[in-house]
Amino acid sequence: MNTIFKSAVFFIASGLLATFSAQTFADEVNVYSARKEALIKPLLNDFTQQTGIKVNLVTGKADALLKRLETEGINTPADLLITTDASRLYRAQIAGVLQPVKSEALTRIIPATYREPEGYWFGLSLRARPIFYVKGKIKPEQLSDYESLANPVFKNKICIRSSNNIYNQSLVASMIEVNGIETTEKWAKGLVANLARSPKGGDRDQIRAAAAGQCDIAIANTYYYAAMLSSKKQADRDAAGKLEIFWPNQTNRGTHVNISGAAVTKHAKNTVNAIKLIEFMASKTAQEWYANANHEYPVRSDVEVSEILKSWGKFKADSVNLSVLGLNNPKAVRLMDRAGWK
Repeated sequence: MNTIFKSAVFFIASGLLATFSAQTFADEVNVYSARKEALIKPLLNDFTQQTGIKVNLVTGKADALLKRLETEGINTPADLLITTDASRLYRAQIAGVLQPVKSEALTRIIPATYREPEGYWFGLSLRARPIFYVKGKIKPEQLSDYESLANPVFKNKICIRSSNNIYNQSLVASMIEVNGIETTEKWAKGLVANLARSPKGGDRDQIRAAAAGQCDIAIANTYYYAAMLSSKKQADRDAAGKLEIFWPNQTNRGTHVNISGAAVTKHAKNTVNAIKLIEFMASKTAQEWYANANHEYPVRSDVEVSEILKSWGKFKADSVNLSVLGLNNPKAVRLMDRAGWK
């Protein structure tokens, strides 16, 4: 066998292994997931064990998976898209790669706030984006809401990710919905003026920077903070331990929250099984796993949170329907650019 032929065989074989075969299993569901395998595989294994439906999983970056769905079109093997942030689910909806789903169980279990009104996507777990402050440097009574972060008293005290981060874009999108563009832009300019450093890194990096004395306030998702508190790395536990959580906007709209969620693809070949999988992930058992293994807030009100989340106390969450985050995303991106948010 010559070298060229060997290479061709290897390429074809690799492609077949990397791509689902719709004919391989009669009872299967094909999943594209932007969530890391470790954060979702145990649930998928339980689903297979309970239903006999095989789950074929491909993981990747959220934007790359959406691009893949668009490129594959009608030939996509994917039945289900799992990703983080309502804005990303909205982008997939607008791109025309999703289909609406009617499920009495999902409509009953998942609050309207956390699902797309026409059934294009459903939230499966929650994470809040509160304020974190360094103990001994900031007093909790100095804080009140997101809007207060534009106060000059916090000049050179704030760490936050860049404007190209979807979590920040969604936060700004929620503020546009409540406060309008003009007020939100004024706030964004004030926030930028108070930054202790140019935005860089992820949520964990904002917490580490605050713990290291580079700033006194950090904005991050609860999931990352909890992950650091429970980390096997002593350095992460020590860094997170220097900060305290503050729930903003408790006297008005509530703290901004977002979701990880799922949607059935437009060209799904196993639609019924895809819906069954979403319903399974919204079940009490699966929601309990999310709450305890991943330190995420369940979308169900009848499920207890993990001990770490419980230690932070209850908080009032923003009740705006998360579909508006995607709708307002382009406005948020342009606004952040005008405000000089790098």
